[in-house]
Amino acid sequence: MSDIIHLLPDHIANQIAAGEVIQRPASVVKELMENAIDAGAKNITVNIKDAGRTLIQVIDDGKGMTETDARMAFERHATSKISSVEDLFSLHTMGFRGEALASIAAVAQVELQTCTKGCDVGTKLSVAGSLLDSVMPEACREGSIFSVKNLFYNVPARRKFLKANETEFRHILTEFERIALVHPDISFTLRNNDAVVFELPVCGFRQRIVDVFGKNMNQRLLSVEADTSLVNIKGFTGRIDSVKKRGSLQYFFVNGRYMRHSYFHKAVMHAYEQMIPVGEMPDYFIYFEIDPSTIDVNIHPTKTEIKFENERPIWQIVFSAVREALAKSNSVPSIDFETAGIIDIPVYNPLQEGKINVRPPEIEVNKNYNPFREANIHRPADDWKALYEKFENERTEVLSPNPETQQDEEALFTDLNPGSVTSGIVSGDTGNRMFTDISNPCFQYKNRYIITPLKSGLVIIDQHRAHTRILYEKYVSHINNRHAVSQKLLFPEMVEFTMAESSLLPSLADEIKYLGFELAYMGGNSYAIHGVPADVSGKNPAALVKNVVAAAMENGVSEIEKKSEKMALSLAKATAVPSGKIMAPEEMETLVASLFAVEANGMTPDGLSVLTIITDEELVKRF
Repeated sequence: MSDIIHLLPDHIANQIAAGEVIQRPASVVKELMENAIDAGAKNITVNIKDAGRTLIQVIDDGKGMTETDARMAFERHATSKISSVEDLFSLHTMGFRGEALASIAAVAQVELQTCTKGCDVGTKLSVAGSLLDSVMPEACREGSIFSVKNLFYNVPARRKFLKANETEFRHILTEFERIALVHPDISFTLRNNDAVVFELPVCGFRQRIVDVFGKNMNQRLLSVEADTSLVNIKGFTGRIDSVKKRGSLQYFFVNGRYMRHSYFHKAVMHAYEQMIPVGEMPDYFIYFEIDPSTIDVNIHPTKTEIKFENERPIWQIVFSAVREALAKSNSVPSIDFETAGIIDIPVYNPLQEGKINVRPPEIEVNKNYNPFREANIHRPADDWKALYEKFENERTEVLSPNPETQQDEEALFTDLNPGSVTSGIVSGDTGNRMFTDISNPCFQYKNRYIITPLKSGLVIIDQHRAHTRILYEKYVSHINNRHAVSQKLLFPEMVEFTMAESSLLPSLADEIKYLGFELAYMGGNSYAIHGVPADVSGKNPAALVKNVVAAAMENGVSEIEKKSEKMALSLAKATAVPSGKIMAPEEMETLVASLFAVEANGMTPDGLSVLTIITDEELVKRF
């Protein structure tokens, strides 16, 4: 029997590795930017065309490579960042696996132009499908220029399953922002189809956050700081009044590297406990500086999952630092006593009486007045007991029923059709009154549930979820039927989006319009809101639009139908009758009637129960 186990060729092994390292165009951007940072670059430019399908180009002014290094860089497990096992436990670089360039070259056409500092001539190298096409000397600038063209050209299945350009570019923006936020000492530029998206100069951490996410972020951030022997923590967390249900900006960085960490996220949320409503999320940007030997970044090829040796004590430090930042913040305006030289209050000085026109007030005092004398004591005109008896007599007359009016009301109820839920306005000697059929009344329990009888028993309805279901069906119908119902605002409201949100807005223009919003572009990432859905009142238009766009950006939402449903559900939840609101009988009747007119009325669109029925048999068993 012949041997059947053999080594895979390098180009096949590289394509297998590319499946983990290079998942989409954003992965290429991340790997090339991290290589540029490790090369000591101070200026990095990223050029994107067609969301990375056609071109991803990263230009840096780092130390560059020789011809030999340029060749070796595309070999698998070739790296300059580690040379022994011990180096894995003292990592100070972004990359170390030596897989990124080999994986990129396996699924794309790559061109590299590089030149080391002090050299007049550099190297131009071309690789496609892991095969070296050409190497030649070329005059080029110091640093490196990586041009990745036609990504996944030789893996049609991977290229076919790339998402829409807006979605892929949003993922590129996410990776770009994660790297830019943690390296404010480096200048970054991002261009998409030759249009400048970001131009970020060298600055501090706070200013970098403002440059990336908008000027409104500055007033929403509180400084977080903790300096311990175990870990140094610095950064920012959001004010209590700036929390939101979705679209929160939440970032952890350790030793200059972005990471995800659900355990530390719980520490931050625990610090906000009982300060913010359930379901609301704060923004935070928290940077860890820690001994590299106490963490392990070699868990996943993306290097975003990191294991800490001392997680529990660090959890306590994070919690304490965030709680201290919140405690120092004060939303109540304080009095500034340091007003010397600002407010000039003239003071009376008898020595300078002739110089300034200030006189003390003249006060007349009656020295003979005694408030305890009998003549000076004020007594009420009427006796309290007699006044109370008079009030009770008048109250009894008002509450006593009029026999004639009572007979008229009883006759009216008799004429109503029993079993129907109808209302009528009747005018008479008693004035205009609303009468509701008492056979199917609606009752509100704890200002959250509506209870009403049915033929089969008793139905209990969650008023917020019921209204959410009703509004969701209406909004989805408006989008599907291309029908907009909007009301104009007296004064336009301004809303500012992040760059990621702005890049997605053109693809959401129709859905936003048919939901009832009227937006006008004002330049940059700012829009003016001229109209809102017709049935929205008492809500912040800017917050509603931001929530709708954030819903469309949620992970896993790509198809137009799913985007529409997510946006409709977000708006329905925001505008539905809240739990805790007292509802009038006619409002409850309308809500119940509208709910039973909806086909799928038992569940909300996100799978929560809207109503429950207690049957007559269950009631009998209970008694």
